Amino acid sequence: MLRRAWRTARCPNLSQTAADAACRSSTDRTVSRVAADASRDHLHPSTPDGPRGVMGVLQRWVPGITVVRTYEKGWLRKDLIAALVLTALLVPQGMAYAELAGLPAVTGLYTTVAALIGYAIFGPSRIMVLGPDSSLAPLIAAIIAPLVIGDSPAEAVALAGMLAILAGLIEIAVGLVRLGTITDLLSMPVRVGYLNGIALLVLVSQLPKLFGFSTDGDGFISDVIEFIKGVANGETVAAALLLGGTAIVLMLTGRHFAPRVPWVLVAVVAAIAVVALFSLSDEGVSVVGVLPSGFPSPTFPSVSLDDLGPLLVGALGIAIVSVADTAALSRSFAAKRGDRVDQNQEAVGLGMANLAAGLFQGFPMSASSSRTVVADSVGAKTQLTGVISAVAIIVLLVGANGLLANLPSSVLAAVVIVASFGLFDLKTLRWLARVRRTDFAAAVIAMLGVILIGVLEGLLIAIAVSLAVFIWKRWRPHTAILGRITGAKGYHDVERHPDAYLVPNLLLFRFDSPIFFANSGFFEEQLGHAIDATPGGVSRVVVAAEPITDIDSTGAEMLELLLDDLDARDIEFAFAELKGPVKDRLRSYGLYDRIGDQFFYPTLGVAVTAYAEETGAPSRDPGGAGQDR
Repeated sequence: MLRRAWRTARCPNLSQTAADAACRSSTDRTVSRVAADASRDHLHPSTPDGPRGVMGVLQRWVPGITVVRTYEKGWLRKDLIAALVLTALLVPQGMAYAELAGLPAVTGLYTTVAALIGYAIFGPSRIMVLGPDSSLAPLIAAIIAPLVIGDSPAEAVALAGMLAILAGLIEIAVGLVRLGTITDLLSMPVRVGYLNGIALLVLVSQLPKLFGFSTDGDGFISDVIEFIKGVANGETVAAALLLGGTAIVLMLTGRHFAPRVPWVLVAVVAAIAVVALFSLSDEGVSVVGVLPSGFPSPTFPSVSLDDLGPLLVGALGIAIVSVADTAALSRSFAAKRGDRVDQNQEAVGLGMANLAAGLFQGFPMSASSSRTVVADSVGAKTQLTGVISAVAIIVLLVGANGLLANLPSSVLAAVVIVASFGLFDLKTLRWLARVRRTDFAAAVIAMLGVILIGVLEGLLIAIAVSLAVFIWKRWRPHTAILGRITGAKGYHDVERHPDAYLVPNLLLFRFDSPIFFANSGFFEEQLGHAIDATPGGVSRVVVAAEPITDIDSTGAEMLELLLDDLDARDIEFAFAELKGPVKDRLRSYGLYDRIGDQFFYPTLGVAVTAYAEETGAPSRDPGGAGQDR
């Protein structure tokens, strides 16, 4: 999804003329300066109660205030048009993703309204659209399904609401304590694998509904088996399949030839008309039915205390995925528009939107790249676009709740299936297989974890794989013996340059990682092998220490024992290019003085020159060229 958001955010706005684009760029920069001024007001208040005090804090944590204070009349028309186009997309997608999460379709509309208004008040991005998400829906279903007793939609709604509240609280906490980097636990390869697994799950789970029947599968394999059995047993409803299949073709081909047309809306309206005209609901085509009238009042969901533990674990996984997705999309559009967005405030805005969703019978949601692109492409200027869309959905629920009664469930399945196609990223998988097999393996493990074990378990596996890859790279980092190449500057890995010149009895050794508990033994082992492999023996070791950004207490213990061993073998030990903070750390360990100030060299060149002057050894190949640096 990260790659997809990045690609779509870079697409030009084909609907704008050159003059519009220039005007838009100017207004974008104006709002960016205003937001920056608001941020500076918070960071440097002139008086405790003055405008740079209280108002600065409010504008910092409630960005909607800045939008209201700086809103220009010229933006209203564009925000209004964008809202009408966006609403046509929000309604069917919200309902479809609610059913994908195992919840009543109308809860998708409740979630959409709460998300749009909550983010408009607390979110820093001016056009990003939040709402029900195809990548989160299977995760929500996996969390709440085991907790629901029997067939109880009301209990499922309450559990989903509490899940949204818990996820929102976690996201707010992440923003307030400035831990937005928690999303780094999901590396790009693992995220790609996870989303490809989600895409397969979504696709398979929606196939029975597309064919007009339902199954009782409880996992990817069983879903596939049950679907095949249903088709073989003749359970397919031809009219439902025809409607859903036509909708898929219409949405895929339509957006290719006319991307500005809201093809989801076209497919939904056409399907409703066909069902009503030919009374297909009487012929076995399942339809949504009349939606509950009105909009719910805020209510704190009531759930069993025994359910809070599983919900909290699930909420943590949802928070990691949604914060990562939202941060990626926010950064992409901020870069495109020349804005500056605080990612920690982004987490707070997302959390407040989820809190609102939980209080209004909604479920967890995230940023939507497809809906954000739509808002951007039709000229949205501010979050007023989302507020107007929310009002339009409320009007639909209050005054026209029967408008979607004849919407076929197979067409909602088609909407979800088309969305799942956007989660597939086979191109990146092929690229990873070609350029870095370890990252490709991590992606495949994450994908198989989601498919074969479960969505939540797959997410935990994905995080574990990310951490394992990180630890492995630090546990067994690259090491090198360095030598001088004739005619080239600097010192280079002799494995890559076998003809490199080695100064007699001097070992230049590079370790490409901090030294900590997991790799300190590896450092000692590799250095020992390098010493033993040096022709003619070694009288001094110089560690090229630029990559060594830290040495922990276990590493210090290893160094002390290593120095004892080298002293016994009459081998001197030195560092070159070691950073100041690491030197301070060695001082605190008592190792700086043990090594000796004279053995801390600013560069490798200086270390080689000093050794050559002390011993008379040639610093470079007598038959070569170049100077020590």
